[in-house]
Amino acid sequence: MSTDGRPFRFYDNRQKYLSFVTTCNEKWKVAERCIAELQYVSPTPPALRIFDAGMGDGTLLSHVMRATHKAFPTVPLYVVGKEISLEDIRLSLEKLPDRFVEHPASVIVFTNMYYAESPWLKVRNPDMMNKVNWIDVPLNGDTAAEFGAQLRGLDTQLLDGWQVKASEKTGNPLYVQPSVLVLYREDHKFSLDSVKPKKGESRADYDLILVSQPWRARMDAKFKVQKVLEPMTRGLAPGGRAIVTQSSGNDPGLDLVRQIWPDADPFKVNRHELIEVLREHMGNTVSDYRFHAISDSESILSYQMHTLPDEIESNIGTSTLFAAWNAAVYVAQIEDDRLESALTSGAYLEHTERVLKKYGGLWFNDEVFVVSRND
Repeated sequence: MSTDGRPFRFYDNRQKYLSFVTTCNEKWKVAERCIAELQYVSPTPPALRIFDAGMGDGTLLSHVMRATHKAFPTVPLYVVGKEISLEDIRLSLEKLPDRFVEHPASVIVFTNMYYAESPWLKVRNPDMMNKVNWIDVPLNGDTAAEFGAQLRGLDTQLLDGWQVKASEKTGNPLYVQPSVLVLYREDHKFSLDSVKPKKGESRADYDLILVSQPWRARMDAKFKVQKVLEPMTRGLAPGGRAIVTQSSGNDPGLDLVRQIWPDADPFKVNRHELIEVLREHMGNTVSDYRFHAISDSESILSYQMHTLPDEIESNIGTSTLFAAWNAAVYVAQIEDDRLESALTSGAYLEHTERVLKKYGGLWFNDEVFVVSRND
């Protein structure tokens, strides 16, 4: 339980999150699917613009940035990542030094603003407009070692800028102060002047928006659309594309969860319902967009938990059982207070081993859909 009595939400538990991202290959599989969208991107001056709606530890974004450099090696790159977690901001910064070396014409921005604010880097509350903590950081040098040292030195500023508080209504984390961190190379400052965001200005117009697991699965479609999908869709540039990924179940991971909670049904809102509600919320602008629900064969994306080649066929190690259990309850977003009774009995490890042997491993299904704006 948290210190104020509320159960930890699945995305606040660092141990579960870090174990999941290091033992499963979801980030790379989603990145491959996002990278495929680059073939449809036609950037216009002054830069190719990418927005990550819930950056996490930066793994997905860093994969996409590498592929973007390969596809558009000479085009200036403007990237904005929304993330309220200070820990994830730190992890994301560690992935940037090589990006500034390989693609020096880059402006990379991190912000803790809400989904309805972050694409534009503009707060909605007029009383907060003068309180935005705008941190402009020109990086000196031309090596990853130099950039890495300067990025690590930002920690004190981040401690002040990324403070959070809990919502009295929902318990969700809210920023104490809206913050924007702008990173670029000092030796490219002049040429990137038209790419850099300016405090007080407001522009979205993204060529590619990554929307990967940004919500609690059990929330209804209206909530997901109002809080995330509608502002992301309105943030697209003409010709821009938003690729949305969410867990869909019907996999060994959900089978494992149902060994303990037979009635568990965490993935009630599928992509078709999301698209239907999103169409309604776009109002008289709906004709400006296309909604690509695509068939199940194209939409369903499977990813796996890593195991040794012969481990499942022989004795499964305890560490693997723990990792598999953690991944299953993390994906299904089982709250800590519900886990307590299952953990005390110890039977969950027996169920985990049984499911791993039944399927020859553990994998999960995501579903993907795309929203594009007409040219």
